[in-house]
Amino acid sequence: MADAAAFDYDVAIVGGGPTGCSAGVFTGRYGLDTVVFDRGRSSLQRCAYLENYLGFPGGVDIETFYGLIHDHVEAAGCDLVPDLVEAVEPAGGDAAGTETADTDDATATGPGFAVTTQSGETVTARRVVSAARYGGDFLEPLGDDEMFVTYEHDGETRTKFDRDYADIEGRTSIDGLYVAAPVSEVNVQAIMSAGQGARVGRSVITDHRLERGYPEDLARHWDWLRPEAELADEAAARDDWRERFDSRVPDDCDLSEERLSELREADVERQREMYVSDETVETRAEKGRERLAARLGVAADSESGSDSGAGSE
Repeated sequence: MADAAAFDYDVAIVGGGPTGCSAGVFTGRYGLDTVVFDRGRSSLQRCAYLENYLGFPGGVDIETFYGLIHDHVEAAGCDLVPDLVEAVEPAGGDAAGTETADTDDATATGPGFAVTTQSGETVTARRVVSAARYGGDFLEPLGDDEMFVTYEHDGETRTKFDRDYADIEGRTSIDGLYVAAPVSEVNVQAIMSAGQGARVGRSVITDHRLERGYPEDLARHWDWLRPEAELADEAAARDDWRERFDSRVPDDCDLSEERLSELREADVERQREMYVSDETVETRAEKGRERLAARLGVAADSESGSDSGAGSE
């Protein structure tokens, strides 16, 4: 159980399929210390072949797809643990969270969770994301009866996880607990599941920022890159970002000017990081091709079918 010591992780994600990995890519890229537990029984692994996931015009075999999404999670900075989570329970006490890039002084506080795996290992996390389509029994120790509903089967009364327990953003009545799966009408296609994982990952980031004092209108985070060429005058752009930040701070904001200034400059710096040079784009593109080729077991510069039939009449 956690005491006043720091949590092991900012975020623990239960489920290493498209839903959980998508959430982890967002939280990991933001800088939240994230662990993804791959419970090994994703519904997608029951499929023979994946043909409707955008970006794979010829489809992709499940083993390759899983390798790619797990590579992505680790590239985003997450720890990937191949273990089944058996229980998520309150960590107890008010544990202090780890410091992150956007705050030098403030740390997260709250009850947090203890996550115990089948192998007997336990880690603590400020927030937990359920991303396992099948089950939900591992959440029973949290003691919220509203998580489960009863139904009749062959004359017996059984219980199952309520797929409508969380709201569309993944939030629940338990502080720090999010559900990306199972969710009604969402986890029926891999690409929809990945989208929901991203949505919930952004909810986690938003709440993290709110906890650190960002006004509500400034708490949402956008993860994208832009060409540096669009940044003609960086000094002017920074001033514009500061003005835009200030225009969205509510009149009744009770933060000190010093704290507000810290958040403003952190926000400006994150916006600056969105702009990358052509050289950086090319370097990342080359690295991306190399990572993909390594997973596929081919040379990065190979061209399938190149010159085949060239010169034929």
